[in-house]
This record gives sequence, structure tokens and C-alpha cells, in this order.
Amino acid sequence: MRITVYLTDNRPDPWIEGLKAELPDAVIEAWKPGAPQADHAVVWAPPQEFLDEQPKLRGIFNIGAGVDALLKLKVPAHTRIVRLDDAGMSVQMAEYVCHTLIRHFREFDAYEADAREGKWSYRKPRMRRDFPVGIMGLGVLGERVAKAVGQFEFPVLGWSRSPKEIEGVRVFSGKAQFEEFLSSTRVLVNLLPLTDATRGILNRDTLGKLKPEGYLISIARGGHLVEDDLIPMLDAGRLAGATLDVFQVEPLPADHAFWRHPKITVTPHGSARTLREESIAQIAGKIRAMEQGLPIAGVVDPVRGY
Repeated sequence: MRITVYLTDNRPDPWIEGLKAELPDAVIEAWKPGAPQADHAVVWAPPQEFLDEQPKLRGIFNIGAGVDALLKLKVPAHTRIVRLDDAGMSVQMAEYVCHTLIRHFREFDAYEADAREGKWSYRKPRMRRDFPVGIMGLGVLGERVAKAVGQFEFPVLGWSRSPKEIEGVRVFSGKAQFEEFLSSTRVLVNLLPLTDATRGILNRDTLGKLKPEGYLISIARGGHLVEDDLIPMLDAGRLAGATLDVFQVEPLPADHAFWRHPKITVTPHGSARTLREESIAQIAGKIRAMEQGLPIAGVVDPVRGY
């Protein structure tokens, strides 16, 4: 069995060493133009040239949960694209969302601003019942985030493309229930996959349907947010604030208005990092299962986009 590795912006050597330890009988090499045909590929954001030179791949294993970069390429119909199920990302997402939510709810950002001025301040305690948290996307990551938020006794809502049941979560699904979900939400967390149907889903119309003083936590893909719609809504007081981890252009340009807006917190696409050891073990397990003809989780449906 031959495995080729192509990782844009990542060193391939640690991945190759880890895969060799998990799959000692396989030939595993970093891809170079003209390399032999492989059976499987481990990738992050490969170019079309890579796929054109590897037309007989049986499986392409993405080292992240988001596969939108791969779906832009011409992938042979017989090749299965496989994403990570979790590999340590869901707990990081849950940490990020809970930290951001509590920082906003407890007004720690305002206390920090007062402290910088040497000002001893008091704010009336808020009620959790007034801060329903809506999770858009209830896959592995979304479900973990929803359960974590619930531990802090906030009302938790969820919306997904198809119906789901999650204990302690008021679940909505499909287009018919989307507006009701939004109008019941004050803090909106986006964990949807980026597809043609979800691109630009965070816009003036959808964000305008949130409860008054709504708050946005955007941690899925930059393409979900219509960036030009956000600041006018913040300036008009329609939204109380936003924490953004993903952007249309990354790194976020130094002259972008998001850096300087007092109601926006920017983080550098770090809400959940790929954990290499966990990812390698998961990918190797899926390759072994595929070689044995067994079903595997995480196979991407190109039509749905995830």
C-alpha cells in the first residue's frame, strides 16, 4: 500500500513519521511532481496538479474537519473524500464558545476596559434565561458545543439541515424552522459546513432576526459571513457584539475595520487546532478499515458538501 502526503502550510515529516508508526507495512512519502501513483492521500489544501497526477486514489483523508477547499477541485468520482470526525477539535470548540459566551454574558470585556482606567465599577447581574444560545450546525462539533453550553444552564437551541434529537437542546431543522430558531436566539454560534447553500448565511437579514442585542460567535468558515453587513448592525445597536475567528481573507488584512471596531473581538482562526497524534491515529484506523472493505465514518457527500 502506498500513501502520499501533501500538506499546504504544514510540515509533512511529523505526519509521515506518525503514519509510518501506525501503518508500518505501507510506503508513505511526501508528494512531489512525478511521484508514483498512491492508494491513499493525506492532505490539506492540495492543488489541482496533485489530483491530476494521482487519478487512481481510493481515499483522500483531510487533516481538518472542513473540506470546502477540496470540493473546489476536480476529484475523480471513484475517490472518497474523508474528513476528521473530531480528533480533539470538539473540546477545543466547546472551550472557545463557553469562554466567549461567559465573557460576554458576565461583561468581563467591560470590566477589563474599566480596569485599564483604574475604575471600580458595578453592573447588575444578568439572567441566563435572557441569553438563549443558538447553535447552527449539530454535527460532532456542534453537539459537543451545545452540551457544554448547557452545563452552564443557558437555554440551548440548535438548528440543522435535518431533524436531530439532543438531550437538553431545543432543536429546529430545515428552512421551515430557521426563522423561528433565529428569533428565539440571542447568542448565535455558527458551526455549519461551508456549502453553496450556507455561503453568506450570516447577513443583515438573518442576524436582524435575532433577539435584541444579539451576539455573534463565528467559528466555522469566513465565507458564512457577509462582512459588510456586520459593522452597520453593530453601530446601529442592533447587535451587541461579535467574536470572529474566521474571515473571507486570512490572515485578516492589517487595515481591515474588524481589527479596530470596539464591539468586535478577533482571533486568528484558532478556535480548534488539529491535534496531530489523534488525527494520525484516526486516519490510520480509517485506512485500515477501508483496505478491509469495512465502512468508515466521515465520508463526504460531494452533493451536500460535507
